[in-house]
Amino acid sequence: MYLRRSSRTNKNGTTTSYLSLAHNYRDPDTGVSKPKILHSFGREDELDPEALERLMASIARHLDVAVPGVGGDPAALDLEPVDGRDLGGVWVLDQLWSKLGIDVEIRKLARKPSHRPGRKLDVALLERILFALVAGRALAPSSKLEATRWIREETYIPGLAEVDHTCCYRAMDWLLEHLEAVQETVFFAVADLLSLDIDLIFFDTTSTYFETPFEDGELDGTDEGLRKRGHSKDARPDLPQIVIGMAVTTGGLPVKLWVWPGDTQDQTVLTEVKKDLAGWRLNRTVWVVDAGFTSADNRKVLTGGGSGFIIAEKLRGNQAATVEARSRQGRFRTVDETLQVKDIRVGEGLDAQRFIMIRNLDAAKHDAHVRDRLVALLEDRIDGSDALDADKRAELRGRLREKPGLWRYLRITNRGLLRVDRAKITAEARLDGKTLLRTSEMDLDAEQIARGYKALLEVERGWRDLKQLELRPAYHRKDDRIIAHVQLSWLALLLIRTAEIQTGETWRNLSAELDRIQLHTYDTGHGTVSQRTRLTAKQSSILERLQLPEPPRYHDFTPLDD
Repeated sequence: MYLRRSSRTNKNGTTTSYLSLAHNYRDPDTGVSKPKILHSFGREDELDPEALERLMASIARHLDVAVPGVGGDPAALDLEPVDGRDLGGVWVLDQLWSKLGIDVEIRKLARKPSHRPGRKLDVALLERILFALVAGRALAPSSKLEATRWIREETYIPGLAEVDHTCCYRAMDWLLEHLEAVQETVFFAVADLLSLDIDLIFFDTTSTYFETPFEDGELDGTDEGLRKRGHSKDARPDLPQIVIGMAVTTGGLPVKLWVWPGDTQDQTVLTEVKKDLAGWRLNRTVWVVDAGFTSADNRKVLTGGGSGFIIAEKLRGNQAATVEARSRQGRFRTVDETLQVKDIRVGEGLDAQRFIMIRNLDAAKHDAHVRDRLVALLEDRIDGSDALDADKRAELRGRLREKPGLWRYLRITNRGLLRVDRAKITAEARLDGKTLLRTSEMDLDAEQIARGYKALLEVERGWRDLKQLELRPAYHRKDDRIIAHVQLSWLALLLIRTAEIQTGETWRNLSAELDRIQLHTYDTGHGTVSQRTRLTAKQSSILERLQLPEPPRYHDFTPLDD
């Protein structure tokens, strides 16, 4: 038996928690452990803690055993530790899962006749398995088979003592089937909770590879499947991959993820992305994307339906408008200690285009430092090359060509001699720390545009975090399982970002501290009792900033069978 907490979200957005006495039993049909309520104590905020302690003391007296912290001196007790599990990280994620209403929405969807998960997976179990898989991605990313061991042996998840990998796959299949409804409902619940600005939508793509030498269809001569070779952003062009798109808000909260075949080009996906979000309750949005989406066709797509765009242009591009904007004279306006902007208008009337030149002073220092090191290395490599014969110089030139950073500053004279290109160095120095943006927003303040694009870095951090959630390497083979695998990582990243936004700390630091909250089970000689470790000041601070309750001090008291 154990003390079980359940929560429901009220119409005003608040959460009410209830306590009950429960025990787990094994379902004879599925073999899965399920909770059974023995007694309800009512609302947690109306419960008298001293009454619970009196109840525990009464049970202890009946069993002739002392309970730590209740009517006895714990130091005097002869308790043998029999189990220890991680509690803090899962507790926080479970509370956020409930606070955002994800559990309620999943159960609500699963109760609809057309959405039922099947005879071997009831509604409550479905929700608990999906949460456990998401928590596993955030805290202990692994294969689904390893996740079942983690659930069974290493952590404490209320309502889910254990589960087999078959049920995990059934839950993933259900999630994929009803993904659209889950994504929209969950995102807006988070946006409302955190009062997020969703007028700016940042979008970017990445790729992730698979540990197999063959792409889908390669052995049977078909062209079906997601795993295809393409431009790899992981520097693994030898392996098949998938392409993943992610839209996020200004604060880095993931809106939605898309999955495409690995040979998909960035320039072809924006139409689908905008169409997918067209039915959501978004205000007029400004899409912020990088230079991979800068084509005229993509700009037309982004301005459809009254939307706008902010696009990073290729700073060294040779388009007429880009060249003119880059060479336009004018003063930079200081935004803060490191950021400066210059507003540039090119053309007139219907042909008018707006560019914003950004200069990041910290990035400018970094660019100059890197260039100085490259030039010094180049000078060292070509020193004495005039004395070499033509064949040896050609061989050296070939080796330098393999180093793009060095090749950029190499000049070859009419006589075939190798020199440092001083004119190139001067030209590159003019671009130090600069980014050129093209925008459809003719009236938006240049500072807002600059800060908006700066937030696109959150997408890049999102990719790093997403891949740290064991997004790669991936071993799934079926398309639907691949997509479900990615979407579980999306839900994990959603919870992580929520925690980071509310606390102002990185998930790495938060999880490291929360993992120190443990649940220890002791053998008293007359049964077992489970008790969490005492909270540190830092752990209490995290819970306070997240506006979450502390985990119950006692989770289980199981007397020995007669």
